[in-house]
Amino acid sequence: MIYTKKYPAPIVNERECLRYAGTAPQTISEGEKALFSECLTEALAGLSYQVCWGRFPIRRTETTLEIGFFQTDSLALRKNLEGCEEAILFAATIGIGIDRLIRRYSLLSPAKALFFQAIGAERIESLCDAFCAERKEEGLKLRPRFSPGYGDLPLELQRELFRGLDCARKIGLTLNESLLMSPSKSVTAIAGIGGAEAEKNI
Repeated sequence: MIYTKKYPAPIVNERECLRYAGTAPQTISEGEKALFSECLTEALAGLSYQVCWGRFPIRRTETTLEIGFFQTDSLALRKNLEGCEEAILFAATIGIGIDRLIRRYSLLSPAKALFFQAIGAERIESLCDAFCAERKEEGLKLRPRFSPGYGDLPLELQRELFRGLDCARKIGLTLNESLLMSPSKSVTAIAGIGGAEAEKNI
């Protein structure tokens, strides 16, 4: 079964936004700080936080992993999932609004476009963190998430994840022939389930 959920906006980590923009609170100028605040206010008004996911068994042969509806010979993913009997496959997106802002300001104000890129990166990572934290609160121990394109896990696996999770219908997330996602500030990932006992001090 594939589940979907809309999330409230996670708390913004401004330091992380600035890191994605290639700067830091101690080095940013007053003018840049004002511009960043303006961009943050504009960006947050147009974001929506959605995730679709499913929980699937893991089967192993000598050379392949089979997780639900796909199989792979990735050694890196095999190592990441060592000891796991199940995994959560999920897709997350913050919506198309941030893409529109990036396109609008890419010529008008490259500095604003850079801040919007950075804000989008922080927002999608925060959404993934919120999703994984919620699974942990349900009593699952999750391994670090692993996405297509990491290590030797081919980016082409995106096609299988999009089909299996029904991303387009569930959360409006699509994939083009070049394997680019739309909205662009989106993530697909695999998170191994390492045990059913709740983690302490989450």
